[in-house]
Amino acid sequence: MAQLQIKRVREDRDPDDGARILVDKLWPRGVSKDHAALNHWFKNLAPTDGLRKWFGHDPQKFEEFASRYRKELDQDASGEVAELEHVLRDVDAATLLYDAKDVEHNNAVVLLGWLRDHRSGF
Repeated sequence: MAQLQIKRVREDRDPDDGARILVDKLWPRGVSKDHAALNHWFKNLAPTDGLRKWFGHDPQKFEEFASRYRKELDQDASGEVAELEHVLRDVDAATLLYDAKDVEHNNAVVLLGWLRDHRSGF
């Protein structure tokens, strides 16, 4: 299984990034495809539009946001959790990329924690 980390998509790529996977629903404004250097974009792994808009990157709502988002991941309505796991089985390292300015309160933080809690080997 892959070693996982998260970082902002606007940061420069690094050889240690491994597979670069964008986990936001929307393409990051002003970021070129060359700079992003993505291997995969799992936009349906992002929180639903309703949850994303409700959260609005408000740190005071983060705990409730994380709880609701984890429930969405548990349901895996899009099948992208399973697809991500398939990708991660074939790489040594992967970086989950996000665009939020807040490095502590965002969907990638929740997704990384969820993967570590629910899947072995991450």
